[in-house]
Amino acid sequence: MNLLHPGARVIDAATGETLTPELVDAAADALAAEPGAVVFHPIATTVPGIARYLAALRLGRPVVLLDPEADNAHWAERFATDEVHPDLAVLLTTSGSTGNPKLVRLSRDAVRTNADQIATVLDIGPDDVAITTLPLFYSYGMSVLNTHLLRGATVILERTGIMQRDFWTAVVEHGVTSMAFVPYQYEMLRRLRFDPAKYPALRKLTQAGGRLRTDLIADFAQRMATVGGSLSVMYGTTEAAPRMATLPPARLQEKLGSVGVALPGGSFSVDAASQEVVYRGPNVMMGYAETAADLARGDEMGGVLPTGDLGRLDDEGFLFITGRAKRIGKVFGVRINLDDVEKHFPVAAVPGDDKLNVFAEGVSEDEARDLRTKIAEWLGTHFTGVVVRSIDSLPLLPNGKIDYRALEASL
Repeated sequence: MNLLHPGARVIDAATGETLTPELVDAAADALAAEPGAVVFHPIATTVPGIARYLAALRLGRPVVLLDPEADNAHWAERFATDEVHPDLAVLLTTSGSTGNPKLVRLSRDAVRTNADQIATVLDIGPDDVAITTLPLFYSYGMSVLNTHLLRGATVILERTGIMQRDFWTAVVEHGVTSMAFVPYQYEMLRRLRFDPAKYPALRKLTQAGGRLRTDLIADFAQRMATVGGSLSVMYGTTEAAPRMATLPPARLQEKLGSVGVALPGGSFSVDAASQEVVYRGPNVMMGYAETAADLARGDEMGGVLPTGDLGRLDDEGFLFITGRAKRIGKVFGVRINLDDVEKHFPVAAVPGDDKLNVFAEGVSEDEARDLRTKIAEWLGTHFTGVVVRSIDSLPLLPNGKIDYRALEASL
């Protein structure tokens, strides 16, 4: 599989290094000499890191994208094998709620199809210039790279992050036209008083990686509108390579709170009994891998993905996510949806022993008591069923989502 359009460019903002076909050729030659069927690739946000990724895809060697700052030895120990399915292209880790994390098995058709779906709905073309805002081993970060390479656009590699001056300098110097963020980054941008007028070329923001509060959606959509730009809310999961839906900017105000409609070639349904959202499309994974033997297995999903999300579809097919099927706790024996708690209050919620535990950043004792009262009243329960804990900052996974396992372990 070749994702590299002849006109695509990758430029390192710090060093000026540029990706060339010769670098990919050299990476392919080096990779061809390496033993084993699977490529375990701690992918840094560098030109050589991307060259090795593209080389693996070209050679048909399944590539496991890993965090370059983590200890990755256990992955090679668990999944080293000489037998892999011929359709297998990319393997991504899941954060996992319990036990050992699994690998998501993505076929070359799923990866390429999803890149094309997204590039189509976002109208990505040769004039687009993206900048790295997320790790490349995270499915959303990989997706931004894939879509721009496929359509002959430019990707600027930047490693310092949005809290640093170098990032914004690179945005201006390279004429960045689009940026992709997850919810916690939008929270940070608001604190930074982000003003798109400071970045003349910028015309697109995208959001995925979890639920973004509707007030922030409206806020950033308005900020972009003032400069003739747009915000595209997207919905996805690693198991869908990774995006499934987009909310067209022109419909955002009237469909506020929706994650949009399915990407071209995909569709949603909602199970009548459980209210679980089911996605059908060509970008659905082949299945999970928990052992090396699983890498030789074929497609076990048939293009059908139960998402684990609860939701509803309106009469135009716009999807509204209402919670997670497994994000459930109990307070005095009454089941509560933890996502609903987080939707109404600025907290992270985890289940307890017949109580609700919530973590709030930087609250005083008085603020914690007030928050406990409000949550208890909203739940219709006694305040003793709610425990509010102050925390300096919420622990995050590498993909920017809340690390609920770390919070539970701290109880």
